[in-house]
Amino acid sequence: MLRWFQALMPREERFFALFMRHAETIVHGAEALRDVLRGGEGAALAGQRVMDFENQADAITRDVLLLMRRSFITPFDRGDIKDLIGTLDDAIDQMQKTAKAIRLFEVTSFEPEMGEMGDSIVRAAKLTVEGVSLLGSLRENTTRLNAIADEIIRLEDSADELNNLGIKALFKR
Repeated sequence: MLRWFQALMPREERFFALFMRHAETIVHGAEALRDVLRGGEGAALAGQRVMDFENQADAITRDVLLLMRRSFITPFDRGDIKDLIGTLDDAIDQMQKTAKAIRLFEVTSFEPEMGEMGDSIVRAAKLTVEGVSLLGSLRENTTRLNAIADEIIRLEDSADELNNLGIKALFKR
């Protein structure tokens, strides 16, 4: 009976567009961070781009939270919406923290592993966009969403290993 009632009630669909904008902003931030991790003269400008994308992501997060408070019917549980947008925002916040630390310590050259890690971050961000695009029809896309989650976990494990190799190379040098 409840499902029938929910089907009749108007659903707020703007959430999906906002989630998608945020995920795309993460991709832009990840690409800028990858440019930072490649080092060289363009690293400072790329670091500023990370900051700019993080600010854009914060604005989208505020829009989602405001929309959530103003909506009678949300596409899924309010707590899940808050967790999702918070997790998306945490991803770009970490990119910003990395870019800030690099700027603070005036690092301009990196071990090759850091560049590879940047590539992994971009790939994970693009997978996030794909996953977010499937949220509107969650039940139909469960298998693909699980595969995306598994791939992101593999990328995270690979990035952790690259980080360890980079630290080891730095220590040996």
